[in-house]
Amino acid sequence: MQLRLLPFRPAVRALCAAAILAPLGALAADLSLSVADGPAADATLYVAVYGDAASYAGGKPVASQTAPMREGKARLLFAGLAPGRYALRVFADENGNGKLDTNLMGMPTERYGFSNDAKGNRAAPDFEAAAITLEADMQTVIHLR
Repeated sequence: MQLRLLPFRPAVRALCAAAILAPLGALAADLSLSVADGPAADATLYVAVYGDAASYAGGKPVASQTAPMREGKARLLFAGLAPGRYALRVFADENGNGKLDTNLMGMPTERYGFSNDAKGNRAAPDFEAAAITLEADMQTVIHLR
């Protein structure tokens, strides 16, 4: 006796694929970021997302983007991040040179900020102070200073 397999109908195939791939959607979340209190003049916003304390300290982001700032505001979306803890660093490049400018003492002369609106003491705040927990799609706001 020979077993004969019937081909799946297209609708059944699509349903099976959706059932298999559905759990993968739960492994990713979107982070929507609003940045406020930027310069009145147009500037470029630089944003870096760090996934742990080592990458934060080492300046190795898991994701980064730039966006135009208009009237002191900008919005960005980081799509498909794995659930976990992240810290964000942002700065407004007001003079267009692609870097955060500092004075002779090393203090920033352009607006900057961190997730949780975390503040450091004469230095950037540590990862723990800036870390946010991303479990599902979420929105956060950073106010520049």
